[in-house]
Amino acid sequence: MKMHLAVLAVLAAVCVTAAASDAKPQSRVNADATAIADFTKRVNDYADFEKKLDATIGEPASSSRPEAFLEHQRVLAKAIQKARANARPGDLCPKPMRDVIRRLIASVFRGPGGNQTRKSILDENPGNMVLKVNSEYPDTAPFATVPPQILQGLPRLPNVLEYRFIGKRLILIDSHARIVADIVERVFP
Repeated sequence: MKMHLAVLAVLAAVCVTAAASDAKPQSRVNADATAIADFTKRVNDYADFEKKLDATIGEPASSSRPEAFLEHQRVLAKAIQKARANARPGDLCPKPMRDVIRRLIASVFRGPGGNQTRKSILDENPGNMVLKVNSEYPDTAPFATVPPQILQGLPRLPNVLEYRFIGKRLILIDSHARIVADIVERVFP
């Protein structure tokens, strides 16, 4: 009887240990999913912040002169710059998300059509401009498009933000205010 109880105790311990080890993989959170969720929250918070600031500035009437729209954009840019005076790279796109972006872009370049994708980016890329987070994007500088093969893997951005390649960097640009919202260095292998 004592041996029977000892065997049952060992089996119970094995079952508890097995159940605990099975629970660990299920409770682990995918690091990339966590990085993407954090990034999505940050860019959505930025869009809400920008919308609130924009609401404090009088919107030009649709019949206004084109200069009124440009002035509105500049006033919005100045308001964002003032409110984000301490903005730094990584505020919207922290290191875990920058790593996800770099891996995604590298996999696109290694995949089918990767060389063509790289070539299309280089053809439109305005090159290495000196840009800082929270600086205005130069009016005279073109916007290089981001190929669909890359956009498909990146998280969707709120309407106010866009991805753009500048040299070997990927920037998040506030397209309403033409402000550099964040910079991800060395994404172009």
